[in-house]
Amino acid sequence: MTHLPRHAEILKILSLLRNVSVGDFAQRLGVSEVTIRKDLAQLEEMGCLIRTRGGAQIAEDTRVLKTMDVRLKERMDVKEAIARKARELVRDGETVYLDAGSTCLLLAKELTEMNLRVVTNSIDVMAALGACPGISLISLGGTYRREAGSFVGPMAIEALRTLQIETCFLGATGFSNRGAFSSQNLIESQLKQKVLEASGRRIILADSGKYGRQAFSVFARAGDVDILVTDPGFRNIKEFNVFGMEIVLATGIAASDPSRGPESGSSAGFGEFQARKTAGIGE
Repeated sequence: MTHLPRHAEILKILSLLRNVSVGDFAQRLGVSEVTIRKDLAQLEEMGCLIRTRGGAQIAEDTRVLKTMDVRLKERMDVKEAIARKARELVRDGETVYLDAGSTCLLLAKELTEMNLRVVTNSIDVMAALGACPGISLISLGGTYRREAGSFVGPMAIEALRTLQIETCFLGATGFSNRGAFSSQNLIESQLKQKVLEASGRRIILADSGKYGRQAFSVFARAGDVDILVTDPGFRNIKEFNVFGMEIVLATGIAASDPSRGPESGSSAGFGEFQARKTAGIGE
């Protein structure tokens, strides 16, 4: 994950203690406080920790960190179905935001023939859409997180201030029965929060296997999200409707419980969502 063995030791200590002072690091690792401060600055730029007054705190749970290659192999058929369903929520001419994540990358590959303005912090999304003649591509910039293939940090957040996003698509590491969506990295979560604030329509792409998982940092709660696109394995649709969230179920994958009637889920497209929102339904 890091180039220096000392960096790995710093993250190991933080993963256990969560918040450690510069002096404590220096004593444990047998180096000067000046060296530790340089290490902390580098690790903060990489999105691994957050510097505090006199020390640092953990920014992500490194125990569950997975590369994009690994994530793309997990539940591939389900993620592809979610991406296809999310494609139905996009209309030509929109300005959309695509998050860094495996399902958002698959969505990007569904959008190659459209005419869109796409804002992203993902280098993989940029690679997927860079040659598409109908796509106007805008990168947020910022500090590059190699492990996630994403740009994060103050520069990325500052770039958002000049943009108006009609629809954002975000991934999540986990989501709870209370409608809390979480990510494994605090700095990524901070950017996701700002994207939600800057977007008119807010959509989460998350397969049902992520339900009940608690990741390191919560970036959205009930009321912050308009639509959750998931698969038929998700069983808590009515509860999430109470939160004011539309649930859109992907099709073309393994059949769900046949006892669940058609009213259990929604297949609302862009026009139906806009009509419901205008009428004040689900807010």
